[in-house]
Amino acid sequence: MNLRDHWDSLSPETRQWLTENPGCVVLPRTITETIHQETGITADSDQHDQAPLSPEDLDFLRARAEATPAPPEHRFFDTIQPGEG
Repeated sequence: MNLRDHWDSLSPETRQWLTENPGCVVLPRTITETIHQETGITADSDQHDQAPLSPEDLDFLRARAEATPAPPEHRFFDTIQPGEG
C-alpha cells in the first residue's frame, strides 16, 4: 500500500485512526475503503476487503505513532479550592 507516499493525502481523521492503531496488521474494510477514496490507491485485499499492511507500512505507522503527542490528560477539579473548606 505504501502509506508513507500517500500520508499527506489522507484526512486528519484517517491519519489519527492509523496512528492510534499502529499494531493493526490488517486494515478493516472501512479504513481500506476510506484510504482508497482519499488517495485513489487500491490495496490488495482479502475476500472480506481487509488489506494487510506491509512491514514497511507497519514501521512507518509505528514511527508516526511514537512521534504523535499524547492527547491531553483529563483533570477533574473539585468545586472547593484548597483552604476554603
